[in-house]
Amino acid sequence: MKLVIQIPAFNEEAQLAATLAELPREVPGVDAVEILVVDDGSRDATSRVAKDAGADHVRRWPQNRGLAATFQSALDESLKLGADIIVHTDADNQYAADDIAKLIRPILDGNADLVVGCRDMDAIPHFSPTKRALQRLGSAVVRRFSGTTIPDTTSGFRAYSRRAAARLNVVSGYTYTLETLIQAGREGIAVAHVPIRTNPKTRESRLISSNLSYIARSVATILKIFTLYEPIKAFTIAGMALIVPAIAIGVRFLYFYFTTGGQGKIQSLILAATLAIVGVQILVLGVVADMQAANRRLLSDLLERERLHFGRETDSD
Repeated sequence: MKLVIQIPAFNEEAQLAATLAELPREVPGVDAVEILVVDDGSRDATSRVAKDAGADHVRRWPQNRGLAATFQSALDESLKLGADIIVHTDADNQYAADDIAKLIRPILDGNADLVVGCRDMDAIPHFSPTKRALQRLGSAVVRRFSGTTIPDTTSGFRAYSRRAAARLNVVSGYTYTLETLIQAGREGIAVAHVPIRTNPKTRESRLISSNLSYIARSVATILKIFTLYEPIKAFTIAGMALIVPAIAIGVRFLYFYFTTGGQGKIQSLILAATLAIVGVQILVLGVVADMQAANRRLLSDLLERERLHFGRETDSD
């Protein structure tokens, strides 16, 4: 049983050594622990620091690709290294490494394939009341869309079974945290959560430039993934949002047509017809999108089978 701890890093030479120093080399329930650092095109000495600090594997991309893409590539690299369980943590030492044993326990016990380490928001001093409120609101929305019960959906401290890692595919360019939970819920992956501790803040967040920007990008990500996995429902909602007003306006026109001859109400008829036509077109697009979703599921099945063979035939570094 091999555990791979993966860490995406971008310009983290100042914090990375301390993060790696706290990671456990022995964890109950696993035979081997290896550390993988994926350097996302850093312009500093991140890769050298990772090697000097004892990372077993260091991968460096020549150009910065963003957190979501780096997370996906790190999953693939961990699978190629033969990981049975993968723990994802941040390079800024935000999460308490001693909680890794607790994080992977539901997977070892066969109760989950994805485990989220949930923070106590009220115990994090640098979280403002506004940020705490937004985190709770965002988590509630993600729970609704994903069908999961995770109280802290933005936590990046997570454990994945080999099956879950092989199944997940990140298509968002912003963050993996929301998308992977929605995917897991829609794909029937067993999800659990455990309480975890955090360390003092070491730097400002690079993902959240402002609360408004975070809200806008998170909403866009949630809607995108919801449409990807529930196209019929998403397009039906959008289509009916136009068809229902079209019917109401059409009924209004007919009322005036039969009572007063409809003089001066022709604009209502044109508007009703336009809304109805566009609404029906959206419903048709939903059917097409659902057919594409079926093809995507088949491709996802094939990709999962391919990934499950990563690292099983030959060991590569």
